[in-house]
Amino acid sequence: MLTQIIAHRGSKGTCPENTLPAFAAALADGADGIETDVHLSKDGQLIIIHDEKVDRTTDGKGRIIDLTLRDLKRLDAGVKFAPVYAGTRIPTLDEVVQLLIKANFTGIFNLELKTNKIHYDGIEAMVADYFNHHQVPFKLVYSSFYPKSIERLHALQPEAEFDSLFETKFKTARRLHAEHIIIGYHPDIRWVRRHWLLLPKVQLRPWTVNTERDMRFCYRHQFAGLITDYPGLAHRLRLKMQGG
Repeated sequence: MLTQIIAHRGSKGTCPENTLPAFAAALADGADGIETDVHLSKDGQLIIIHDEKVDRTTDGKGRIIDLTLRDLKRLDAGVKFAPVYAGTRIPTLDEVVQLLIKANFTGIFNLELKTNKIHYDGIEAMVADYFNHHQVPFKLVYSSFYPKSIERLHALQPEAEFDSLFETKFKTARRLHAEHIIIGYHPDIRWVRRHWLLLPKVQLRPWTVNTERDMRFCYRHQFAGLITDYPGLAHRLRLKMQGG
């Protein structure tokens, strides 16, 4: 069984994270899946970015929830990473989906709802409505650090796959698995290294697997997948260890 390579915020290690260039690079690097994050703007648009604020990754300041799509599109999401990416914009969910459709992507699209710090009102229903009205060729996988988002979205879109994200505690993940809401765990690789022998037989896709040592660990134990900032490196190493 090949361990799936999931590109964390696209090819985050080589491109500005959560941008169209990062997702395109991940596909070119042979990633089996894309992992990304969704927030809600002031005017109710589904925005692809990791942080609750734009400060770290753009030339702007402020919270996503306080900015409109027009405000967000004025920001440069690439220049802080490297001058060559100057002018790169924050994408919407639809822009990322359309990029994947045009690329004939049929792998995993792992969408994390960033609701653990700001509980965006109605974001679960908006995400479900979007995918209910857009036919996509790829496999939808939802995750969140906020269990209520997983439960709400599962009620709205039960045909999708759901997985629990966690760093150190997996009590809630065990409950959701027992209730057949989730089918797998997305834990911190550091936690996995300490506890994986004690885990129940579940689908494991650890994050963020960026070193050759950690990649080899995942491949050796044939985890279902790994989530990495460096899909190109992960792909080259998988060819050596798993042959594909």
